[in-house]
Amino acid sequence: MERQSPLFTVFVYAAALLLAAIILAPILWLFVMSISSAADLSAMPLNWWPEEIDLSRYRLLLSTIENSAGAAFTASLFNSLKVAGMATLAAIAVAIPAAWAVSRTSNVSWSLYAVIATYMLPPVALAVPLYMGLAYLGLLNSVFGLALVYLTILAPFTTWLLKSGFDSIPKEIESAAMIDGARLDQILRLITLPLAAPVMATSALFAFLLAWDEFFYALLFTSDLRAKTLTVAISDLAGGRVSDYGLIATAGVLAALPPVLIGLVMQRALISGLTSGGVKG
Repeated sequence: MERQSPLFTVFVYAAALLLAAIILAPILWLFVMSISSAADLSAMPLNWWPEEIDLSRYRLLLSTIENSAGAAFTASLFNSLKVAGMATLAAIAVAIPAAWAVSRTSNVSWSLYAVIATYMLPPVALAVPLYMGLAYLGLLNSVFGLALVYLTILAPFTTWLLKSGFDSIPKEIESAAMIDGARLDQILRLITLPLAAPVMATSALFAFLLAWDEFFYALLFTSDLRAKTLTVAISDLAGGRVSDYGLIATAGVLAALPPVLIGLVMQRALISGLTSGGVKG
């Protein structure tokens, strides 16, 4: 094997450290702001680390006292989990047969690109028809209605990702199973889907993140704690005349924890899914 130059190795590690610093620096500063007192945040020159750690904002936002800021925040947190979870499951359920059909039938591949073309439209262009549709169905200010709206966003995206995963699975495997008498549902359940599991996990994770971070439709279609999501709740914290930037940072840290935990749990499947199809035998 060819031996790498020590200078090249140093360059690779330095580039990796620089990239990590660029990515992690905003997150670290968000955490520092969340544990800093108001005096530390307004000090001149700026204190890069608080003189005294203040965890009162975490206690405030995680409080379950009725009609408190914590009760509103936790209710919004659970709403986001329900909406993102329902939208992701529905998107995967819709995308699996759609992606498989497009992957195995090249004559209909145009339909996928036509659907993806809807992403070119700005969200505000779809706001009125979506609002009227939800109002007609009685689903305004409802987690189910918001999940239905998110499904229209996630289904084309997950279908596109799953198609790339199905493309990397040889058609000959399915043909051999069909010759042996396997039904279509058995081929999908026992052969295709297990082989595409890493890509399915990757698609589910990215779909969940898109639904978790969505703000525009959540702001338009929700009005109170029955359906208000976390992104809207965080914006409410900054809506007053005087904003507590430490409180907003604390809400940001807490809002980032569920996706981070899910990403850590699915890390192996995520890496495998991202690299699937990169090398074909």
